[in-house]
Amino acid sequence: MAHLGTARRRALAVPVGLVLTASLAFLPSVAASAAPLEAVAAARPTAAGPELSYVVNLTTYAEAKDAQKAVERAGGTVVTAYEQIGVVIAHSQNPDFAKTLRTQRGLVVSVGATRTAPLKAVQTDEEGTTQKLSAADAAKAAAQAAPGEEPLEPNQWDLRAIKADQAHKINDGSPDVTVGVIDTGVDDTHPDLAANFSKGQSANCVGGVADTTEGAWRPYADGSDHGTHVAGTIAAARNGIGITGVAPGVKVAAIKVAEPGTNLFFAEAVVCGFVFAAEHHIAVTNNSYYMDPWYFNCKTDDDQKALVEALTRASRYAEHKGTLTVAAAGNENWDLAAASILDETSPDDATPSPRTIDPKVCPSLPAQLPGVVTVTATGDQGLRSYYSSYGLGVADVTAPGGDKWQIPATPDANGRILSTLPGGGYGYKQGTSMATPHVVGVLALLKSAHPWAAPSQLQSLLKLQADRKACPEKIYDATGALVNAVGCTSKWGQTSYYGAGMVNALDAVK
Repeated sequence: MAHLGTARRRALAVPVGLVLTASLAFLPSVAASAAPLEAVAAARPTAAGPELSYVVNLTTYAEAKDAQKAVERAGGTVVTAYEQIGVVIAHSQNPDFAKTLRTQRGLVVSVGATRTAPLKAVQTDEEGTTQKLSAADAAKAAAQAAPGEEPLEPNQWDLRAIKADQAHKINDGSPDVTVGVIDTGVDDTHPDLAANFSKGQSANCVGGVADTTEGAWRPYADGSDHGTHVAGTIAAARNGIGITGVAPGVKVAAIKVAEPGTNLFFAEAVVCGFVFAAEHHIAVTNNSYYMDPWYFNCKTDDDQKALVEALTRASRYAEHKGTLTVAAAGNENWDLAAASILDETSPDDATPSPRTIDPKVCPSLPAQLPGVVTVTATGDQGLRSYYSSYGLGVADVTAPGGDKWQIPATPDANGRILSTLPGGGYGYKQGTSMATPHVVGVLALLKSAHPWAAPSQLQSLLKLQADRKACPEKIYDATGALVNAVGCTSKWGQTSYYGAGMVNALDAVK
């Protein structure tokens, strides 16, 4: 497959001598989203390998002209530069590109390849495949809908689990608040999403450069329904059609970061997504994925530590600009606070090589970034979902993500999460991917009630208002058997399974 983003390179000039800041302490008061650098002729090594994408993290006072020259002399091409955070996205066919740039110690902090080869798997944090809503189940739900309810709302056990149904009697959220779905794209033509969709705050960030042309944010024709499902849980409109979202009065934007044909999430796209959200007044972003190709990025590895650095800078910048990041904990049933984890999945764009990692040294991104709200999943009975990862001090809150073994007393008797699908349909998914948008919806309600609250204040309110949950004695395993709740520990008023507890939409609007 041709390397993604190559066709979208730009050659806009920026002033010579522009400082590319590398820490929030030196952020300019006004900055463009992404400015490709001035072309500078330089002798280049002969291309000898496949074209790869790299993040280049610059020192605090690195200048644009010097960064440009260094990249080109190492055999690379600058795709774009995020001056706000001192991160350059570059492409190169030189196998020694990163090694060469790392010798520029006064200019470069770290350099890392964002990938090694194309892949055909989806790495969103959902468990299993989509189950479409049948006409019979839709009719059964509509027949039981109470006055004021949406036709499919009787099947939304998840709303009642976080008291969103009660919250809607008080406040649906403000249209002045926009949440961003950083994902596989959103079908904004869906009748339950169109009214609340914000085109002006949406983009396609694949390749590392934001494309805001009409429809660029939509899923690819052969793409995933994941982002559309997430968007419906957050902000499906209360309009007499289908379902309702947790915050049906707020706006939702789409920032597509998944590549065509693979639906993989690489660092250059995620960095672009974080910066774009920050500069387009998005209050909260939903991140229901892990960043490919490494499930865990080890700071002891030159490439992986550069990815950690780039995403950390981007997330801190977003927080500085008023955007709170919320991320899924993952679906591997791992204790992310354990002393060690056996990772048999990485890298996922080549033959995985099993390795034992320390999650304190090798964080999962973006779930374990500083300042990020990390979400675990529960089912209808309030038990941790059998697939959900967890961890004391890692899990911040929990929310309904679905569990096929925890069967609700709904017309469809389906323990998964019902939401919107591309093309105007509805369907069920389960995963920490589905838990995360419930938290984002509650945060949108909080932001509506407290419009001047900073990200840290919103996070504190979210945890303070959460309903505390003690460790259970039993949970369901992957086979549906009730087993001992191994690994659930408590400290500081939190548990490893649920963090501060179940989010509460009703408290958010009071």
